Amino acid sequence: MAQKINIMIKGGEFLIKETNAQDIFIPEDWNEEQLMIAEMCRDFLKQNVSNQLDEIDHQQEGLMPELLEKAGALGLLGISVPEAYNGIGKNFVTSMLTTEVMGAGHSFAVALAAHTGIGTLPILYYGNEEQKKKYIPKLATGEWKGCYCLTEPDAGSDANSGKTKATLSADGKHYILNGQKMWITNAGFADVFTVFAKIDDDKNLSAFIIEKNFQGLSLGNEENKMGIKGSSTRQVFFNDCKVPVENLLSTRENGFKIAVNILNLGRIKLGGAALGAAKEVINKSVNYANEREQFGRSIAKYGAIKYKLAEQAIRTYATESVTYRASRNIEDATKFYIESGMNEAQAKLKGTEQFAIEAAIIKVHASETLDYVVDEGVQIYGGMGYSAEAPMDRSYRDSRINRIFEGTNEINRMLSVDMMLKRTLKGELDLMGPAQKVAAELMSIPDFSNDEKDGFAKDHMYLKNFKKAILMTAGAAVQKLMQSLSKEQEVIMYLADMLIETYVAESLLLRVAKLSAKQQNELTDLKMDIARVYIYDAAERIYHAGRNAINAFAEGDERRMMLMGLKRFTKVEEMNTVAARRRIADKLIAENRYCF
Repeated sequence: MAQKINIMIKGGEFLIKETNAQDIFIPEDWNEEQLMIAEMCRDFLKQNVSNQLDEIDHQQEGLMPELLEKAGALGLLGISVPEAYNGIGKNFVTSMLTTEVMGAGHSFAVALAAHTGIGTLPILYYGNEEQKKKYIPKLATGEWKGCYCLTEPDAGSDANSGKTKATLSADGKHYILNGQKMWITNAGFADVFTVFAKIDDDKNLSAFIIEKNFQGLSLGNEENKMGIKGSSTRQVFFNDCKVPVENLLSTRENGFKIAVNILNLGRIKLGGAALGAAKEVINKSVNYANEREQFGRSIAKYGAIKYKLAEQAIRTYATESVTYRASRNIEDATKFYIESGMNEAQAKLKGTEQFAIEAAIIKVHASETLDYVVDEGVQIYGGMGYSAEAPMDRSYRDSRINRIFEGTNEINRMLSVDMMLKRTLKGELDLMGPAQKVAAELMSIPDFSNDEKDGFAKDHMYLKNFKKAILMTAGAAVQKLMQSLSKEQEVIMYLADMLIETYVAESLLLRVAKLSAKQQNELTDLKMDIARVYIYDAAERIYHAGRNAINAFAEGDERRMMLMGLKRFTKVEEMNTVAARRRIADKLIAENRYCF
C-alpha cells in the first residue's frame, strides 16, 4: 500500500511553525530521470534557440510556432499533462525543472510558458471531458498553440472590471462576444484562445474557449516592446464573435476564480523561469570576467567584481531554494487532496491555491533577483554590457517584464499580506495567538538559549526571531489601523518585504542544513557561506522594513518599545562577509560557470 501523504505545513504556516530540513525538497535531490529531462531541455535550447536569438527577436515568419512544435515533439509541452491527453504526466517539481531550464530561452521561454501554462491549464483543469479531449492533446503536442485573453485597456491589475461582454443568441446556440483584449502573448499564431468576458450584467467574469477561425475574431498589429521582442504580443478584438454554447469553460461567473487560480500557478512558474535566466546570465558574467583583462590581469581577480559575482550567486541560490521548497509543498498537497477523494484536476488547483501566498512571494523575489543579476551582468561587461552586440543587452531588456507579468510586484506584495490576514480571519491560520505571545515577550528578559539540532542552532534562532519581528509589527499594525490597514499600502509593502526575506532566508537555511547532514565537502561549506551571508544581510533588510512600518503607525512609548523589540529580533552575530563572498566568487571563477 502506498504511503499516505500528509501536508507537512499549510500555506502561510511557515510564519508560525518550524519546518524540519529533512521534509523539504532540495535540487541536490534530483533523480536520474529528472536530470535527463533537464539535459534534454538544455540541448533543445542550444540546438534550436540560442543559435538564432536575433531571428526570434525579429519574429521571423513561422519560426516561433515551428520551435513550439519541435518542443512538442519531444514532449516538452506536455510535461504536466496526463498521458491520456498526449502528455507525459510528470509531477509538479519536474515540470518546474523544465520551466527553469527553458527560462534561459529569452522570448522563446515566454512563448513556451504562455502556451504550457495559461494557454493550456485553464482547459485541462476546468474543462469538461469533451473539451479536454478536443483541445488538450493538440495543445500538448504543439499542433495547436494556446493563449490567454484576460487583460483589457482599462482592466489590468483589476481584471474583474473587464468590459468584454457576452450575450446568448436568440436561438440559444451561441454566445456573442464583443470587446477587446490587450498584451496577449502568442496571439499572433495561437489557434486556441481562453477568453474572459461577462455574460450580460454579471458581476463576475466567465471564461470561453475560442478558436482562431471563429467568425468575429481579429488581431491587432504586433506590439513594439522594450524586451521579449520575439514574443508575439497583440490586441485581440471580438466583433459579434460567435462562440458555441458548449465552449463556455466551467460554469457561468466562474471565470474570475479560474483567472486567479491559473495566475497562482503562473507566479511560481515565473519564479522558475527567472531562476533559469539568472543562472545563464551568471555563466556569461563569469566567462567575461575571466576573459576580460585590465591593468594586466583578468577583472575576475578584483574584489569589486568578486562581490558582484558572489552576490549574483547568493541571490540566485536563495531563489532556487525557495522555489523548489514551495514546489514540493504544492506537489505534496496535491497528493493529499487526491488521496482524500478529489479528482486530479481539482487537487492540482487546490494544491496550488493552498500555497498562493508562497507563489506571490516567489514571483516577487525571483523577478527582482533576475533584475539584480542582469543589472550587475551589464556592469561586469562594462561598455560591452551596453552594446547590442553583446548578450547583456537582450538579457537586461527581457528581464524587466517579469516584475509586471502575472500581477505586478506591488500587487503581489499586497496579496501576500492580504491572504495571510484573510486566512487568519477565517480561522485557517492562527497568527494572532503567536503575535500576542511576541507582544508579551517584549516585556520579558530575552531568551538566549537555543536547541542544537544540526550545527545551525544560531541560524535557526535568527529565523525564529525574524518571524517574531513580523508577528510583532503586523499584529500591532492590524490592532492599530484595523479596517484602514488596506489603505496603508506603504505599511503593507514593508510587511511583505519582511515576509519575503524571512521565507527566502528560512528556505535557504533548511536546504543547506539538509545538504550538510548528507555530505561534507568544499561545495557544501561554500553553500553554508551563501546561507549565512544571505541571513546576515536579510536581518538588516527586515530591520529597515520593520522600522519604516512601525514609524508609520506607532507613537510614543509604544513605538520605542516596538523599535527596541525589532532591534532585538533582527540582531545577528557579526561576520566577515567580504571573506565569505570572496570564497564564493573564487569557486565560480575557478569553475568558469554557475556551479552551486
